[in-house]
Order: sequence, then C-alpha cells, then structure tokens
Amino acid sequence: MTGTTTTTGTEPGADTGPYRSYVYAYPHKTAYRPLGEHPAGPPSLSELWASERKDALSLYLHIPFCEVRCGFCNLFTRIGAPDELTTRYLDALDRQATTVRDALGDDGPVRFAAAAFGGGTPTFLTAGELERLCDIAEKRMGADLGAVPLSVETSPSTATADRLTVLAGRGTTRISIGVQSFVDAEARAAVRPQRRSEVEAALGRIRDARIPVLNIDLIYGIEGQTGASWRISLDAALAWRPEELYLYPLYVRPLTGLGRTTGGAAAPQAPDTAWDEQRLRLYRAGRDHLLASGYEQVSMRMFRRADAPHAGADDYACQTDGMIGLGCGARSYTSSLHYSFDYAVEMREIRGIIDGFTTTVDFSRAEVGRYVDEGEARRRHLLQSLLQAEGMRPSEYRERFGTDPYEDFPAELELFSTRGWLDDSAGPALLRLSPEGLAHSDALGPDLFSPAVRAAMAAYEAK
Repeated sequence: MTGTTTTTGTEPGADTGPYRSYVYAYPHKTAYRPLGEHPAGPPSLSELWASERKDALSLYLHIPFCEVRCGFCNLFTRIGAPDELTTRYLDALDRQATTVRDALGDDGPVRFAAAAFGGGTPTFLTAGELERLCDIAEKRMGADLGAVPLSVETSPSTATADRLTVLAGRGTTRISIGVQSFVDAEARAAVRPQRRSEVEAALGRIRDARIPVLNIDLIYGIEGQTGASWRISLDAALAWRPEELYLYPLYVRPLTGLGRTTGGAAAPQAPDTAWDEQRLRLYRAGRDHLLASGYEQVSMRMFRRADAPHAGADDYACQTDGMIGLGCGARSYTSSLHYSFDYAVEMREIRGIIDGFTTTVDFSRAEVGRYVDEGEARRRHLLQSLLQAEGMRPSEYRERFGTDPYEDFPAELELFSTRGWLDDSAGPALLRLSPEGLAHSDALGPDLFSPAVRAAMAAYEAK
C-alpha cells in the first residue's frame, strides 16, 4: 500500500487539488517531535497508560524489511536484512514487548480486540520467524490471535506456502497483498519488479491457505496507464473475488524512487492538473466498476464485497486511541499522546534507526511524539469519521465532546458544503460526504488539520 505525503499549504482550502495528502492518521507523523525537548521530558509508558482504558486495545507489530522498495514507497522499510538483522530485530521486539506489557500494569483487565502485522513486508520473515512474531504478540503481549481479527500484509514474492500455512494456523483472518497493477509494464513504471504470472500464483497460494479475507491493493495514475489498462487490473483482481479491494491514487513523494527520477527530492508544489484529472477519471471508473460488481464503498480507498465477512480492521480502526505499536515505524496512541520512534524515508537514515532499535535495552519511555489536546481530539474524531462513507452522527459527537461539530468547525464544514462535498440529502442527523466529497477525500482531510499541526508539518525536514 502507499503511505502518506505531506501537504505544504498553510491555510485550509489554499490548495484545491484533489490529491493533497493521504490522511489515515492524525496528527501526521511529520508533526511529531523528540519528547526530550518537552518541558516534562520523555514520559514513562507506565505513566502514559495508567489512566487509559485497556480492555479493548489494538496491537500493531511493524516489520521494516522488504525484498525491494517500490518507486512510490515512503513507508518505513529497508531493502534486505544482512548479517542476521531479522534475528536481532525480533530480539529487540521481544524486549520491547516485555517492557510495554509490564507498563500496562495489572490493575485492571488488559485485552486486545484486534491485531495487525505490517511493514515493510511481514512475510519477508521466514516461516520460523513468523512463528516467533506470533509468539511475541501472544506470549509477551497477551493477545489471543486465534480469537481476534488478525490482519497481515504480504507481497507476491513472499506469499509462499510455508509462510501462509503459519499465518493461517496462528489465526490470521485477513491477508492484504500489494499488487498495484496486473499489467507488467505498469509495474515496471512504478519501479515494482514483478510479473503477472507471479502475482496470480501468489493469489492462488493465498486462496489455498483459506484465510477468510483477501484484500488486493491496486494503484491508479501510473505513467502509461489508460482506462483500458486500469480495467484489465480491476478485472484481474475481481476474478479472485477478493473480499476487499483498496484503490490508491499514485503519489510521488520526497526521497522516494519516483521522487528522485521525476524532479529531485521535493514533491511538486503546484497541482498537476492533467494528472489530477487522469487520476479522478480512473478513480471514478474503478469505483463505478466495483459498485456494479457487488462491492460496497467503505471509504475513498476501501471497497468490501457485499457478502464478505468483517474479519479484519476497517480503514482506520487501528488508528484509534488504545493502539499499541511495537517496532520501528509503529505508532502508539493514548488519549493524550501519540508516540513512536523516529521516522525517515531515505534509506541510510532508516538503516541507522533500525540499527539503533536493535541495540536498545530500555524501551520504558516514549521518545518521539505529539501531545493531543481536546481540540485536536475533536478534529481527529471528525476527520476520521467524515472520511468513512457511512459518515458521522452529530449526536455521537455531542455525546463524546459536549459540543456540536457545526459550531466547532463552522468554516471547514461550510467550505465542504459550498464545494458540494457534503451529502445534503442525509439530513441533520447524519454528517456524510457526497460521492464527490469521497472522491476529494485527499483534499478534504488536510483542510481539517489545525494551524499548529500544519505549522509543525511545514517545519519538518524530510530525511
């Protein structure tokens, strides 16, 4: 899947291009800062989690390794793992899990309601290493993987039968495979070395493993892609009757392979109108084709087969409060602080952060993050709810915060309404995006960023 890109606009609505930023978490990680710079210093995890609800936590384990790095990827991952690096990484992950579980305490029930392994590519690990990863989740953290939804990301070359057998046996309910395109020339254009025959073979192995939910990721907006070639990828994916499909617009981001080959380290500052129009056309064609093929739209990106089981986390379910992330690249969320390890895109920086993680002994404090006050919590709730096709009930917002979303965000909601992005037919009991609003989710989301988060993101120096 693709990751996020920063937005450089300073005022809501300053940039009306439809593809400003993919928003799946708020505040954005580029707004995080070293917590040692905070007057109170880096907080201990036991302090952070002392007053949090811990009876329905989400668990995320990040594996920052891939066999190759796609040209569009700005996720926290490195190519390969020399010198038994995966062993040292899992050793550190084990130490971190032990520390985090101790920090959660025993003063009340600690239960996990969902789990996910992401990256990178979790199935870069061998079958034996995947067994150990599951043991860390279960024996160290106490997550019952056989009793909760467990989602795992994979790639065509690493979705081998032995790895899939381990994942199925340990309770995986959802497998997500990044295909991006079934057209070999488009895969090459996205700097993703794969052949359709290899992809089809991997999908066959996944179906043979009988994991309940298969998700396939596709990308539109690749150089050379046409409406006809986009339809080829859509139909090739639909032939496997995946329970879920994610359709992602291509972004060219700073420090990525495509970013370096299309104009240097910085992303374009002005919208590319022709490219925007192409991506919108392809999005609408893909959306309409999936809706006509028996799929329901969950968000701009996510489509679920109407008869499919809900066996994995939805678009943003793992981004809610009560999220515990383990490993480099993983983020954790309490009600007052979002925290993680340092973030980078450039390969040398990533390698250094991973090497530092593997030698860390003391994981008892949050090192990098951003505090979330009541105002930011309201923005986050509205943003994440509004970007889902089902929308948000203002009554639930009022019950949680004691205020009205129309009074808290009058300018933003008026702007969305003026642009035709809100579904006026939904009535006052439901705040929901129109089909055109969903199509412009990547413009709408950044308009809800606070001035403080916007300023922090603008000041971030990519590395």
